[in-house]
Order: sequence, then structure tokens, then C-alpha cells
Amino acid sequence: MSEVRIAAEPRTEFGKGPARRARRAGKVPAVLYGHGTDPKHITLPGHELMLALKTPNVLLRVEGLGDGAELALPKDVQRDPLKGFLEHVDLLVVKRGEKVTVEVPIQVTGDIAPGGMLDQQLVQIALEAEATHLPGAVEVDVAGLEVGTQILAKDLKLPEGSTLGADEEALVLHVVAAPTAEQIEAATAGEAEAPAAEAAPAEPAEGGEE
Repeated sequence: MSEVRIAAEPRTEFGKGPARRARRAGKVPAVLYGHGTDPKHITLPGHELMLALKTPNVLLRVEGLGDGAELALPKDVQRDPLKGFLEHVDLLVVKRGEKVTVEVPIQVTGDIAPGGMLDQQLVQIALEAEATHLPGAVEVDVAGLEVGTQILAKDLKLPEGSTLGADEEALVLHVVAAPTAEQIEAATAGEAEAPAAEAAPAEPAEGGEE
């Protein structure tokens, strides 16, 4: 995985007010920590950071710290729940040769056999790998898989240099029988009947008030 260079600036003001001012200026508040060092409070250019974070487990080369650049992995990314813009990022310092555990996306390729439906239980998996050579994804080829086939974590073909960091027996995906037209029609009819039953007026109780 290539490194993405990004320039940091020291952050000396804290709290919601300074954070809002930084974001209005196109910067994202961040904290850089790890390896027994004191946390460094910094800001990062928002546009460059947003582009970098589109790559899962991107390796950032954080420059402008005064005491040399640091390699870091994003550990916690906070976004505005409505607008989606970056609010704050925690960065973990890593060293070359160091092993880290990260969540890696699972990419499914191929088409299963006719009559089946793919039920994917996991969309990412924990892997341990060297910090500067993290895999971008784990590919799973499902071409021709029949109904009843399942793939566990231990069945995955892991990228070179990585080891599984999750339960070996965890179900990644399996192939189930696709519903028939009759089953779909029955389910649709049941959903239509339920609201009608709820809307029906209750019958008056016997022996009302005198």
C-alpha cells in the first residue's frame, strides 16, 4: 500500500468553538497518538483527508510536525450524521515492520448457481498484517456455488503476508434457496392483510354502561 502524504498543523485551541472555526477554514481537527508518545493535537486539510480516507486503512505520512514525519492509520473517523463531512479523526502512529490488526472489506466476485440466493453475513474481516503493507480487500469467488454451500472465515484466501484476526468458524456467506413465486406472493399478501387487520374497528363489549 502506498503512503499518502498530508501536511499537519499544530492545534492549540480546544473545544467546540475552535473546532467549528477550523472546519469552516477547511481543516479537520485530529489527534495523533501511539507508541508511548504524548498525543499531538493537530489539524489536517479537509479535502485531502477526505480523498485519502476513501481508501480503506489508508497509510498516512503526516508531515509538518516539527520533529519529523509520522506514519499513521485512521482509527476513529467522526462524521456529521446528516451532512457527512469530517468532524474529527484519531490517528494511530505505526512503525515499519510492525504488525497491526485492521478490518478489511470482503469483495464478492462471480455468480452463484441458478436457483440460489447469496446471503452475506460479513462485509469485512479482521486481518493482521504489516502496517505498511495492509491489503485493500479480501476477494471471495462465489462462481457456481450451489444451494447449501457456506464459506467460513477459515476458508478465505488471505492476501500474502496477512493472517486471520477473527474467529475461524465465523460464517462469511452462504447460499440459500431463492424464494419461489408462490412464497413471494404469499408473503406480499400477508403484509397487505396485517395493516387491514390493525385498522379494523374493535367490536363493542357486551353489557355496556346503563
